[in-house]
Amino acid sequence: MTETQTRPPLPPFTEQTAAQKVRLAEDAWNTRDPVRVALAYTPDSKWRNRAEFINGRAEIEAFLRRKWARELDYRLIKELWACAGNRIAVRFAYEYHDDNGFWFRAYGNENWEFDANGLMQRRIASINEHPIAEADRKYRWPLGRRPDDHPGLSSFGF
Repeated sequence: MTETQTRPPLPPFTEQTAAQKVRLAEDAWNTRDPVRVALAYTPDSKWRNRAEFINGRAEIEAFLRRKWARELDYRLIKELWACAGNRIAVRFAYEYHDDNGFWFRAYGNENWEFDANGLMQRRIASINEHPIAEADRKYRWPLGRRPDDHPGLSSFGF
């Protein structure tokens, strides 16, 4: 992707276009493909993910490779919280297990800021997680994109 290519929907966002952007991001993250996910960000994108500061696509890809090497069978749901101009606020929750078979659910909020081409130039994520029993998992669709008829975050009370 070159600097001049666009990644619709583009800002300024409406509630509808922001919700589309959120679903596209969820779909990409559920591929667990660091290269594909990183292409949604500007080459010099700035992240804060928990206490880690990440700069640029190469660091984003490296971060995601590490993440998905330890967060196995990762499944994510994102939901639009608010939007204005070139910014979107998102709530999310994801489930995964570690290499010992212990399951976890993580909850968080993200603040996103986009450039005029629809690439994310800033991502600020606050995340908390806790262990869950395998029987308490809510995200049981086959790995990959969440089916359209699968409940979202609000349906689970998350």
